[in-house]
Amino acid sequence: MPLSQTLARVDADLAAGRVPMARQRLRGLVSSFPHDLTLRRRLAEVYRLYGDAAEAGRWMYLEEDRRTEETTAFEERYGSPGWRMKALAWRGPEALAATPFAERQLAAARTARAEELGRPVDWDDPASYDEDADEEPTPDTGGWSVGGFLVGAGCVTGTIVFGGVWVLGVISLFSD
Repeated sequence: MPLSQTLARVDADLAAGRVPMARQRLRGLVSSFPHDLTLRRRLAEVYRLYGDAAEAGRWMYLEEDRRTEETTAFEERYGSPGWRMKALAWRGPEALAATPFAERQLAAARTARAEELGRPVDWDDPASYDEDADEEPTPDTGGWSVGGFLVGAGCVTGTIVFGGVWVLGVISLFSD
């Protein structure tokens, strides 16, 4: 569906009070057109209808006329540079940004994450800046653990108790 047609549906959804549907359509558009700051601004306006300052700040983060309280709420909710990069849902080089301010914001987020990790990160490779990418994987020993044993024992006990109650119910049903 063309962009203009989807935006017309967003307008119709908002006029009819279908804010969640308008939000969903705009999220899809931002995903398809991540460099379009107008779509991000529209999505921020929808989140303002919800009273969600952090999400409004998320989608206005690349705008120079953003609201300070929304930006602060966004930065608090997405506390690390890696989470912010993921939340911004940008793809491609910062040079694709529509404004110099947006380009600086994107470069600052990428640089902060790269410094945090001690290696380069790339907007086109979410695995390069993913929060889990810098954690050591825990080896799977494949053996027994106390927690696993307790869960298994609880399941077996529950099954036995359920079966016993069922058998007693059947017996009492047919006894005089």
